[in-house]
Amino acid sequence: MVDERVSLFSSPLFLGFDHFERLVDSISKAQDNSYPPYNIEQIGEHGFRITLALAGFQKENIRISVESNQLTIRGKQEANPNAVYIYRGIATRQFVKTFVLADGMEVKSADFDNGLLHVNLLRITNSGNVRVIEINSSELKKIPQRIE
Repeated sequence: MVDERVSLFSSPLFLGFDHFERLVDSISKAQDNSYPPYNIEQIGEHGFRITLALAGFQKENIRISVESNQLTIRGKQEANPNAVYIYRGIATRQFVKTFVLADGMEVKSADFDNGLLHVNLLRITNSGNVRVIEINSSELKKIPQRIE
């Protein structure tokens, strides 16, 4: 069966945004968005901080990566095989938390302290440079078949 869904990004006005559509699709398929709990704060004019509550995790069990404007934080906790639980209310489970970063957002640092992971971001500001495009002469030129 052919997927006949119409996408906003199929408009000719959105040239080159197909990667963004794939990113939105992958984020929308994320599961269990409530764990671990997190905050997002604005720090100054261009800074942001994502804080995840990761009680019981060790720094060595957390991995942070950025790929294609997607910040991914993964954690895996190992259960103590020798523990005998009378009641077990603290789960040892793994998680994957994904955040979509706007163009110009850069991860500056990450700190882990007292069970809280702080990921610090900075929006790189564009000075608003205007680029002037030169118009070639009016001679008819063959339009290239493929631009590389």
